[in-house]
Amino acid sequence: MEIFELKGKTAVVTGAARGIGKATADHLEKAGAKVARIDLDSGIRCDVADEKQVEAAFKQIGRVDILVNNAGIAVRKNSFEITREEWDRVIAVNLTGLFLCSRVAARSMKENGGGAIVNLASIMGFSGGIFPNPAYQASKGAVVNLTRALALEFAEFGIRVNAVAPTFVRTDLTTPVFTNPEVLKKVIQHTPLGLLPEVDDIAAAILFLAGPAARCITGITLPVDSGYLAR
Repeated sequence: MEIFELKGKTAVVTGAARGIGKATADHLEKAGAKVARIDLDSGIRCDVADEKQVEAAFKQIGRVDILVNNAGIAVRKNSFEITREEWDRVIAVNLTGLFLCSRVAARSMKENGGGAIVNLASIMGFSGGIFPNPAYQASKGAVVNLTRALALEFAEFGIRVNAVAPTFVRTDLTTPVFTNPEVLKKVIQHTPLGLLPEVDDIAAAILFLAGPAARCITGITLPVDSGYLAR
């Protein structure tokens, strides 16, 4: 089981105060990593869409071996309802923030002979979805291809870049889904296994991609979706 151990590694998880981010940080710690938790609300406080805050947070952390870009937001409005400000904020956090954190972390990884970046994409990065959510879908589609682009750019430095694409998981972001029986029924109808993952299921996939078990894997986005994308 040594191929899943992260002893001696320093990991950074953004959006780590709750949900998938917290579960991921906990899993990385159990695997032996020292984990720096970045969030707007607790841990190392940082708005990932603010370049100066990102630079300051990573300067405080120092060496980085693993980065998990988990911070993200959603504005569940259709194309006619969403405001320009709401659109810009979703793109800023979900895409630009991911890029800013990846760039800073990669500088440290480059100096130290390599590392691993795992991004949080979504099944909505591959699908138009079953509910109108254009800003989120656009941002996550961009994350899928940015993952490929950074994987190719950083490969020569021994830095692997992958992503995980969850389906609907019970978190603060998905409360409107899980508290509405009719909406949840529709989600289950599009889920072949009939079982939605928990945050620990997503964290386990991230742990795999972050560690030595995935040493020859880069540029991929791994769905954890109970079969949603197989349709």
